[in-house]
Amino acid sequence: MYTNSIKRSLTLLFILLQFALHSFSVEVYDLTCEMMRTPLAVNVQSPRFGWKLISANQGDYQTAYQIIVRSESGEIWNSGKVKSGRSQMVIYRGKTLKSDQTYTWNVKIWDSKGNASESKTSFFEIAPNFSASRSKWIGAIPREQSNLPIGRRDFHGPPFKNKEYKQIYDKVDTLALRSIMLRKEFRIEKQIKRAIIHISGLGHYNLSINGQEVSKDIFTPVWSDYDKTVYYNTYQVDSLLQNGLNSIGVVLGNGFYNAMGNRYRKLWVTFGPPTLFTEMQIDYTDGTSDIINSDTTWKYDISPTVYNDIYGGEDYDARCEQAGWNLPGFDSSKWKQVVEQGAPKGILRPQELTGVRIREHFSAQKVSKIDSSYVLDMGQNLAGFPAIKVIGKKGQSVKLTVGEQLNEQTGKVSQKQSGSPHFYTYTLKGEGIEEWHPQFSFYGFRYIQIDGAEILNMSDDKPSVIGIQSDFIYNSTDEVGSFECSNEIFNKAHILIKNAVKSNMQSVFMDCPHREKLGWLEETHLMGPCLLYNWDLTQFYPKIMRDIADRQNENGFVPTIVPEYVVFDESLDVFHDSPEWGIASIMIPWLHYKFYGDDTLIREYYNTMKGYVNHMTSRATDHIVSHGLGDWYDYGEHRAGFSKNSPVEVSATAHYYYAAHLVAEAAKMLNKSQDEKSYSKLADDIKSAFNERFFHPDSRQYGSGSQFCNAIAIYMNLVDPKYKQDVLNNLKSDIAKYGNRLTTGDVGNRYLFQALALNGENELMYLMHNHEDAPGYGFQLKFGATTLTEQWDPRKGASWNHFMMGQIDEWFFGTLAGIKPAAFGFKDVIIEPTPVGDLTWVKAHHRNLYGDIKVDWTRENNKFILKAEIPVNTGATIILPNKKIHKVGSGNHTFECNIDD
Repeated sequence: MYTNSIKRSLTLLFILLQFALHSFSVEVYDLTCEMMRTPLAVNVQSPRFGWKLISANQGDYQTAYQIIVRSESGEIWNSGKVKSGRSQMVIYRGKTLKSDQTYTWNVKIWDSKGNASESKTSFFEIAPNFSASRSKWIGAIPREQSNLPIGRRDFHGPPFKNKEYKQIYDKVDTLALRSIMLRKEFRIEKQIKRAIIHISGLGHYNLSINGQEVSKDIFTPVWSDYDKTVYYNTYQVDSLLQNGLNSIGVVLGNGFYNAMGNRYRKLWVTFGPPTLFTEMQIDYTDGTSDIINSDTTWKYDISPTVYNDIYGGEDYDARCEQAGWNLPGFDSSKWKQVVEQGAPKGILRPQELTGVRIREHFSAQKVSKIDSSYVLDMGQNLAGFPAIKVIGKKGQSVKLTVGEQLNEQTGKVSQKQSGSPHFYTYTLKGEGIEEWHPQFSFYGFRYIQIDGAEILNMSDDKPSVIGIQSDFIYNSTDEVGSFECSNEIFNKAHILIKNAVKSNMQSVFMDCPHREKLGWLEETHLMGPCLLYNWDLTQFYPKIMRDIADRQNENGFVPTIVPEYVVFDESLDVFHDSPEWGIASIMIPWLHYKFYGDDTLIREYYNTMKGYVNHMTSRATDHIVSHGLGDWYDYGEHRAGFSKNSPVEVSATAHYYYAAHLVAEAAKMLNKSQDEKSYSKLADDIKSAFNERFFHPDSRQYGSGSQFCNAIAIYMNLVDPKYKQDVLNNLKSDIAKYGNRLTTGDVGNRYLFQALALNGENELMYLMHNHEDAPGYGFQLKFGATTLTEQWDPRKGASWNHFMMGQIDEWFFGTLAGIKPAAFGFKDVIIEPTPVGDLTWVKAHHRNLYGDIKVDWTRENNKFILKAEIPVNTGATIILPNKKIHKVGSGNHTFECNIDD
């Protein structure tokens, strides 16, 4: 007989054992379909599933999985138990999936000890087919009556200085440029099971149901070439509906769909007046459904947003507000019936890219009164708009002028280098505290100038601004990386770069958030690793490739900008066609494959990639390409802009070679043997021509002997191996000649940094960047920049919010922290940290498709200690500074070594 104390002890032991067994089981989490969580509009018929694992067991991994997909009628696919460690991009192989139907799924996995764990249930839906839709594109005025000059043209600067523009603008019906409100009422008499709305409002829309905002997304849908692709958004909205009367309210603005305001502009483009397409399906518990679609039963009226332009700003007159306009029961008897406008040319596609949102807020750090104006330093340069709280009388107005610089003479806001005039005005309705921010325009700024109002002080003559902040907007895709170290210049440079990226990470990766807002392509690949280490681009890169394919012509040409809303002056062909920009069409699919192990973009856009090489071939003479921008914004005594240190043909031909080489590799992957042979030979021929034309055997230099010329030859493997060390030595000598400073620019930075890093010259990299002189990140920080600037020396002008010079982040993650994919995707990881200079510690993490990789290393004197965390179901090769190699599984690992061993 057991005593009571023994029984209690055994019971406690049993509980502890059960707890231990449970705590060491694998947990399945973060289920995705097509790399999206619970997507409502999957645009493929055989979607791919993915999941992550977490386990307290060191070295744990998946040995098998079982996926079950169900519809309302029951199970439609059971994979059975599949002996595989695959936990990403597992292809659905069940019955044909139907649109407008919810599918649930979950996965069971078996771990390394044969224990099973089952996930929670997730869901997805297939995108609808709108080809037979009853929904129409509706608006206030037919396209043909608007007098809008449909098309794209280059109209730099203030349009009032351009007589031709003024003549065109004056003929346009003002209704075609105005923001409008649209509404539709409908009744629900049954119990709702589910309601899904699909909507596209061009240029941008704000959607509410029964007066409630449907989403926090702004500037929806994302930008596109509307002649080729039009995106729509999908939301589940049953929680916003009610029995009885309901209402849908939509506000439309111009965006890039109709960008031809009469203030500052970079270009002129219009596809038509603001327009709306929407379709809501309401499913009831009794099995029936209703469709609420956009048609001529809708009504519209003019919005209080009396002016909106993506470049010029926005004006709002609160006196024009109509209380309750988007609520059921509103009296719309004075509103007008909408007209059917006809669909845009582009194909309707679901927007899979995450939306832009207000992500951060900044308050004033300093307030100055200058004459009758107030100038506020908000402390952070950013992309966004001011948000105000104001009290005053009906009809009083506040003018807000924003900019990233101040006029040195007056102290007021200057837009000299960022595009002028851009401003916002708010006219009060005179009813207590009024709050407002723009809806359809944004700008890059740090400073806000307030005119026509007081701050905090009450006045009979002027309204009083009692609250103001800067709203920082950027794409809401997940942030997946972090980096910090013992060097403060590097830490602050990392933040500087990220703030610039965030400012320009909108519907596209822009060059700057004020004067251009255009998707210049070189940044997407030259800054690609930086972007991929820091953010989830699983949906962003496919969107960019769609933009590229939409604009590529039949000869394979890819422009420098996509979407291409403007073709600049034809005499400036280099701004239209430059290999360093167009090669993004080839680099993006490979970068996507490298970081995610997903070859979809290579397969889907293989002809796009091949076409661009063919285009370059058509412009080559004896395998030498001579057009383009070269190493744009390289550094020296000269004015920044066109490449001065290095011949354009060196850059263009090197990129031509690299493009042909990568297409040959793609052909090999896709078993296109004839293409592989053809493009491999082309790459070899280009390489031979490059060396014959640009290599100087006597001096072991390329081209002009600049840092760019030698670095790109090394990085792209164009150098004969027997000369490689000599070329590298010449590169180092040139860096030393300039006091361990770089002379490269937008294009050359990455090739210079990586040519050094990949060839063991990281002490030199450290010297090049650990200082506060120009050119360098430290100088920008010392200058007071809060975002990366366009020029290495911001005193020389240009934008103060560009991310094109931020390539050092690849070195921070890939070399200092040493986090790299072993092949394609992070199923196998390399951790090879590099202690350099006087660095004493580095901490970094990168979240990939399998989980978080974390690196934390310290060194004191000669002792190096590394702590690394590897996600479950992956493995890693750890290479210590003493070159000792360790193969490890998942979990937490600690290693020590003497650096000099």
